[in-house]
Amino acid sequence: MTLAEVVLGVMFVGLIAYGLFGGADFGAGIWDLLAGGTRRGARQRDLIEHSIAPVWEANHVWLIFVLVVLWTAFPGAFAAVVTTLYIPLTLAAFGMIARGAAFAFRKSISTLGMRRFLGASFALSSLVTPYFLGAVVGGVASGRVPAGIAAGDVITSWMNPTSALGGVLAVLVCAYLAAVFLCADAHREAAEDLADQFRARAIGTAVLTGLIGIAGLFVLRADAPLLFEGLTGRALPVVVLSVVAGVAAFVLLATRRYVPARLASALAVTAILVGWAVAQYPYLLLPEVTIEEAAGGRATLVAMLVALVGGSLILVPALVYLYVLFQRSQPDMSSTPSGPPSRSAPIS
Repeated sequence: MTLAEVVLGVMFVGLIAYGLFGGADFGAGIWDLLAGGTRRGARQRDLIEHSIAPVWEANHVWLIFVLVVLWTAFPGAFAAVVTTLYIPLTLAAFGMIARGAAFAFRKSISTLGMRRFLGASFALSSLVTPYFLGAVVGGVASGRVPAGIAAGDVITSWMNPTSALGGVLAVLVCAYLAAVFLCADAHREAAEDLADQFRARAIGTAVLTGLIGIAGLFVLRADAPLLFEGLTGRALPVVVLSVVAGVAAFVLLATRRYVPARLASALAVTAILVGWAVAQYPYLLLPEVTIEEAAGGRATLVAMLVALVGGSLILVPALVYLYVLFQRSQPDMSSTPSGPPSRSAPIS
């Protein structure tokens, strides 16, 4: 394994972390949107808010990490991606800003109309942001981002069948992860009715995601043949692992074993991302820019790797402590329609 591949591998670990933690964060906002009316959805929204409140800002550390490593260690690829795909990236950035502002301000607003407006902004932003991020992945994976500054088509690079598939799957995966994680949060807070509601949503979303994933293979075969060849070739064992983990998560949800279901779901999503990476290896930008060609100088890569190791000694323990701290068992959650959880427990 070369130095460039090591740095890229570390960056990809950050991408997986963002997909899991940030994805569940976005998914919680999607369920906030679908919770129902003000009264009927009050307890679900209370659980969602208390679950993501401790960690919703920390989750975006992973995205910043990925962008900084890509920018520093693979500057040519970074320039090609951000100048060709600047429209969906900008829309995703606006979605994150609107989502964060709405989530923060709606707690301090007392008027019902403004609370509803901010709640809708938070929920809708949670829906569209992962779509645009998935569209970006689809544009890169389908080979529509050539090397060079704005060398690709700024419209068709993200408005194409593979990007649409990537966007839809991103939304569904986020919703699925959030539903699985919220099952365990509700169970821990002794809100079994909420756990059953999110369990049903997790199972339904899993089935829908699987069906769209199967149909997506035909989309990739027609629109992204190189990616399809990689997924059905060298990446096939990883794809099979994702399917097995997904089936295991389904069974665990059906038997109400929520904590193991979290682990199986995380493994399934991780395998999907790893499968994408394996499918397009050794290219960073299909079909012409390899990892070695996109990498910066050796001195830059060495400095980056040293900085990553040093920074991880501070960042990783702090994040682990944050997640563990808010995963401890709490007193019973009130089962009355207006009863919020007694204490926060993060989506993580």
